[in-house]
Amino acid sequence: MCGVHVARQREFVRAWRARAPDSRHSLRIETQLMTSRNRLLAWLAAAFLGLLALTSAARAAAPVYTVAVVPQFAPVQEYQDWRPFLDALQRATGLRLRLLTYSSIPAFEAAYGQGRPDFAFMNPYDVVVAHRRHGYEPLVRDAKPLSGILVVRSDSAIHGLRGLAGRRVGFPAPNAFGASLYMRALLARQGVHVQAVYLGSHQNVYRAVARGDVVAGGGVRATLMREPAGLRNRLRIIYDTPSTAPHALTVNPRVPAGVARRVQQAVLAMAARAADAALLRGVQMPHPVAARYARDYAPLERLRLERFYVSPQATGAP
Repeated sequence: MCGVHVARQREFVRAWRARAPDSRHSLRIETQLMTSRNRLLAWLAAAFLGLLALTSAARAAAPVYTVAVVPQFAPVQEYQDWRPFLDALQRATGLRLRLLTYSSIPAFEAAYGQGRPDFAFMNPYDVVVAHRRHGYEPLVRDAKPLSGILVVRSDSAIHGLRGLAGRRVGFPAPNAFGASLYMRALLARQGVHVQAVYLGSHQNVYRAVARGDVVAGGGVRATLMREPAGLRNRLRIIYDTPSTAPHALTVNPRVPAGVARRVQQAVLAMAARAADAALLRGVQMPHPVAARYARDYAPLERLRLERFYVSPQATGAP
């Protein structure tokens, strides 16, 4: 029995020795595989980080285009209206767009007067001035014409322009087109001279009239219709100006033509999407159409409004 046991032990040792080289070989293979896998993972991680770095660098290098907006409302309201619209434009065009808001209309006029913004949403006569000074071109506008209005309190005894002679009349700013510039020119040409009070925005004008701080105030129908019904019911329109082309989104000539076309086409395409209707209403272009200076804004040059135009520097704007 003992001899048999010894023989079995020797057989086991021989078998183990026969298998041992294969075990060592398998271990080497497994080690090599683990090393290769770790190297592959390290390479993939490095490639991913490199791609992230390149993407970040490319994004950082991409130009940021500024979009200035004439302040018809408080800056907070302008931001709430325009930031979502610009976000949609960014997604549609791949461009980076930075919104510029201003505390006053003269401050906005000073900015475009120096050619600072790449894009600017401005009133019709600002389009004329910006085109003359820096070559800004209108890209898109709303299809509905602009009409300035004069409002009084609903219980006012004033029913015509003659009743305003010598009285305090509120306006957003000297060069707010339909609400002030064109309106003051038309009043003067009819021999009605008023005491102009500049209140900073359309919102301020409507509220000043409702409080009785001024006997009348200039605005435009689009901004009046955005006011609460309670305020609108306290006001009455006594005069409308002749209609003209409305505000336009314009572009500085330094912006590449291809970029300008992408913005124009993206805005026009939004008109076909019901999901974008609220965005377009917020920026006063519910039905955008392509704009052309010669057709839409050059006719305003014949209105001879130069003597009623007030330089932003004269108002103390930066």
